[in-house]
Amino acid sequence: MEETISLQDIFRILKKRLAMITVITLLATAASAIITYFFMTPKYEADTEILVNQSLKDQTQFNMNVVQANVQLVNTYSDIIKSPTILKDVIDKLHLDLTPDELQGQLSVESKQNSQVFAVSVRDENPAKALKIANTIAEVFADKIPTIMSIDNVSILSKARLAADGHPVAPKPTLNMAIAFVVGLMVSVGLAFLLEYLDNTIKTEEDIEQFLELPVLGAVMEASANDLRAASKARAARRMGGEGVEA
Repeated sequence: MEETISLQDIFRILKKRLAMITVITLLATAASAIITYFFMTPKYEADTEILVNQSLKDQTQFNMNVVQANVQLVNTYSDIIKSPTILKDVIDKLHLDLTPDELQGQLSVESKQNSQVFAVSVRDENPAKALKIANTIAEVFADKIPTIMSIDNVSILSKARLAADGHPVAPKPTLNMAIAFVVGLMVSVGLAFLLEYLDNTIKTEEDIEQFLELPVLGAVMEASANDLRAASKARAARRMGGEGVEA
């Protein structure tokens, strides 16, 4: 027989396990905050923009075909700028203690659709170092691309710059804590339903009726010593009262 659960049962389970759900959610959020603030190293990001466009002195007139060709080259240039050919020269020039693969991990290239401009971003624990790497990558790329592609149509549109507020771009404490809160809540709610599903003990009269499919005729209540003494005194008082009436 297929088991179903009503909305009332859902609220009952959540209410029953509310303390556990609250504790797990708060612990997950607190753990995320501690890891973010005390164990994760802040990273800064520097951005520079590169323009793919032939200089006006090399063009007799504005040619739309040339513009479209430059736009199509942006994707190719995005791959070239992340290649070891460029990054190894950057490492040698700045005397970085990095491999090309490690430097590539700090580098991201973003281009907009139908745009001749693409942005190069570098992340590093040191903001000044991030700026220097970003600028050097742009300079090395602009110097080497005529040799690589046999075409001189690259210029640096803007020097590298940090975010306006100067704050690190990673980690993001608010986002990390929000994610931890949601994950902790989902895990704790799932655990609450799992524990309820695995709990096959009989606790209430309704459980007995559901398990035996028989009505409950009576219940034996658990009584403490104080309850028994109070009941005994009540019976004695009733007897004394009855004897007084007979007299």
